[in-house]
Amino acid sequence: MNMIYFLIGCSILLALIFLAAFFWASKTGQHDDTYTPAVRILFEDEMQPENQTKSDEDQF
Repeated sequence: MNMIYFLIGCSILLALIFLAAFFWASKTGQHDDTYTPAVRILFEDEMQPENQTKSDEDQF
């Protein structure tokens, strides 16, 4: 019976450690942007400013 109490105490301690790690990660901004890294491969390396592309279209 003493082993069950020990295991329950260890599991609660481990859960509190994971909860603290989650709050620390949220506080430091780890979960701010979840969309951009997934589509970053689709973007070109060097993006041209919009006014430069408009001036190129005006020349033709």
